[in-house]
Amino acid sequence: MASLLWGGDAGAAESERLNRHFSNLIHPPKNLRGIKNTTVPNVDGSVNNTEEDDEEDVVDLAANSLLNKLIRQSLVESSHRVEVLQKDPSSPLYSVKTFEELRLKEELLKGIYAMGFNRPSKIQEMALPMMLAHPPQNLIAQSQSGTGKTAAFVLAMLSRVNALELFPQCLCLAPTYELALQTGRVVERMGRFCVDVQVMYAIRGNRIPRGTDITKQIIIGTPGTVLDWCFKRKLIDLTKIRVFVLDEADVMIDTQGFSDQSIRIQRALPSGCQMLLFSATFEDSVWQFAERIIPDPNVIKLRKEELTLNNIRQYYVLCGNRKDKYQALCNIYGGITIGQAIIFCQTRRNAKWLTVEMMQDGHQVSLLSGELTVDQRAAIIQRFRDGKEKVLITTNVCARGIDVKQVTIVVNFDLPVNQAEEPDYETYLHRIGRTGRFGKKGLAFNMIEVDKLPLLMKIQDHFNSNIKQLDPEDMDEIEKIEY
Repeated sequence: MASLLWGGDAGAAESERLNRHFSNLIHPPKNLRGIKNTTVPNVDGSVNNTEEDDEEDVVDLAANSLLNKLIRQSLVESSHRVEVLQKDPSSPLYSVKTFEELRLKEELLKGIYAMGFNRPSKIQEMALPMMLAHPPQNLIAQSQSGTGKTAAFVLAMLSRVNALELFPQCLCLAPTYELALQTGRVVERMGRFCVDVQVMYAIRGNRIPRGTDITKQIIIGTPGTVLDWCFKRKLIDLTKIRVFVLDEADVMIDTQGFSDQSIRIQRALPSGCQMLLFSATFEDSVWQFAERIIPDPNVIKLRKEELTLNNIRQYYVLCGNRKDKYQALCNIYGGITIGQAIIFCQTRRNAKWLTVEMMQDGHQVSLLSGELTVDQRAAIIQRFRDGKEKVLITTNVCARGIDVKQVTIVVNFDLPVNQAEEPDYETYLHRIGRTGRFGKKGLAFNMIEVDKLPLLMKIQDHFNSNIKQLDPEDMDEIEKIEY
């Protein structure tokens, strides 16, 4: 399996440059830019703050998706029920428990096992028979990151490719440069034994010489560049595409212009082209886009994640200011034996301040905030997973999707509120849902200024749960807390 930007010696240098960039996404350099001012204090103990520090971190969907791909080394065992809506309800519904049942080419089966996949994930069990069927069937699928959906559609592309035909046969659209590279990496790994199949990236920075005859069978790119290659430069003949994949549809429609560009590409595809669309969420806007771009589809949905607070004991501590909050936090931290803890702050300024305070008191702490690059965030999360730091201080960039089994305590140093200064119930749920996972019990502590107490009571009423007041000075009471 070869990965080239374009054929011949002319592309070698550019190919190597892009491969180095991709390597840096997976293995961040030791001296990470931006870390200095966010994880350690200055020499005088002060912290560098900017106006942005007072703002809440806005969660970037594309960055979040890439982050989840980087930190998930193995498939997530989803407990969600898979719902299948077939375009032909009278057709028998097939599922598989082993990859052998799919009757794949030997080189593909070897590639799958070489990647460490022993059996299909829950969504692969249902999706793969549809994706590999003859004649080809269109599919709209919802799947969270880590459930094997990339491997599934890559397997579909590799299965449909004719290695002897030297022209683009499969086209995959991704919303960002980095996400395209991630998908390409899966193609390369799974297709490592498919010696005559090659992948090419239609992404910014890959300046393909005019008049180049593209002989690579799989093209992965972003909508704008693919559109340019297809219609302006006439480098790709869309009438010869057999498989069209649109990945991360929810991120795609969040990016201005991408949905229109994707639709323009799709309309030029032949009627027999297999079309596959994947999205982590199925909001109304995603549904409308999916139904517009994928004709006569089968549909696979995952029931929405149902986080529960039943196995999380919730407490609150009344505080006068953030120094009181910090003292209460120290008392709790000192009185309870914990595995690892995640502490949520509403602004970068508070997160930085708290990080410095805890580090100066000798705690092993790391800080995760929106100013860091995705690869820096991934490196920090991996260190936390490995237990090199016991406490992760973060803004809302870490509120959902990142599961660390050892987390036993979540602290809301600041309550999550929306722009109207009303409780942000969904963020609260996802924050404290970082503990009490995998069937374990967890603890959640809320540090509350007296004037914010009514907000907490609204949260208690909304979830119909009991949030017990805790006296941070009563060490006997703290030590009695059990999981």
